[in-house]
Amino acid sequence: MSSTCFLTQVATEEILLRVTNVCGECYDDIVEGDTIHYDMQTYRYLCQSCQEKLCEQMNDECEIVGEEEGGLFC
Repeated sequence: MSSTCFLTQVATEEILLRVTNVCGECYDDIVEGDTIHYDMQTYRYLCQSCQEKLCEQMNDECEIVGEEEGGLFC
């Protein structure tokens, strides 16, 4: 599943300077050489830990399942 939902790559100096140097979920620092994952649904880079957590919550269509329904506008 992760190959269809995420693009996995190694953090390069170019990514860190031009795009981001923090995880889009937990905001931990990303350093050159880290394995990072580009979330194809929300267009953000994630660290390994956040990608694994998110992957556990996703179905085969990369949709998050099991979240509580019923908010202010639901």
